[in-house]
Amino acid sequence: MGRIVLGDNLHVLRTLADGFANLIYIDPPFNTGIQQRRTRLATVRSEDGDRRGFKGQRYRSIELGSSSFADSFDDYLAFLEPRLREARRILAGDGSFFLHIDYREVHYCKVLLDQIFGRDCFMNEIIWAYDYGARNKRRWSPKHDNLLWYVADPARYTYQYSEIDRIPYLAPGLVGPEKAARGKTPTDVWWHTIVSPTGKEKTGYATQKPLGILERIVRVHSRAGDMLVDFFAGSGSFGEAAAKHGRDFLLVDENPEAIAIMQRRLSGYSAGSAAGAKNYEAGQEVPAVERGAPDQGD
Repeated sequence: MGRIVLGDNLHVLRTLADGFANLIYIDPPFNTGIQQRRTRLATVRSEDGDRRGFKGQRYRSIELGSSSFADSFDDYLAFLEPRLREARRILAGDGSFFLHIDYREVHYCKVLLDQIFGRDCFMNEIIWAYDYGARNKRRWSPKHDNLLWYVADPARYTYQYSEIDRIPYLAPGLVGPEKAARGKTPTDVWWHTIVSPTGKEKTGYATQKPLGILERIVRVHSRAGDMLVDFFAGSGSFGEAAAKHGRDFLLVDENPEAIAIMQRRLSGYSAGSAAGAKNYEAGQEVPAVERGAPDQGD
């Protein structure tokens, strides 16, 4: 069954056996140098409200809560490297590893991962492009993240082409009605909106990533029953994607707020779901929360 572990991810990784994971996805802090914070708001009608909405009516904002974490490291690669080496060690022979990062550190991480995995084990740099938020008036606005995909063995790895979701053609009239109806497979540029600030998917956790991106990775790069690992688990999006598609998982985070969000989020998966997911009944089969011992190493 799936597990959620509260603790230092480096210590937890060192307790896992070689080849433990069939698929690893991590979304570590991006080293932005700032405190990442997400505030949850509700709005109510009010004549003296602080914002204007539909038909000019005024609304007042009510803060429901917030979550935050520090996203600053003096030596980012020194922080990541031992964790990436452990990730390589626990990756199964046909497994894949995904690092989700952004433009600030991706080039440094690529060089480091080439050293750890080998350049021949690099498969793709995937660009997740989105179009939301403010525009920069002094440079081109950065509206994408980078996902680096490596494999344990370039001669054998899980890639289920038949599980790739189809997307619309940009010019359907050029390909004919049959192809237009079928759609096309995505390239290494994935257009997908961010998690809607007002949508049902939103957990309130800072830097939450959309399920659509993670489900694509889970479906194509793993099989039912595989073990999936995310040791910067945050709000648990990768764990939910795993559970929805019948995969086992291990989620690790040192932030108690993240652990609480993951427990609530994953408690909704019950026996007999159409996706064949692992079962987590509230108060009964919720993934075990374990507290990792303090790391005595680095």
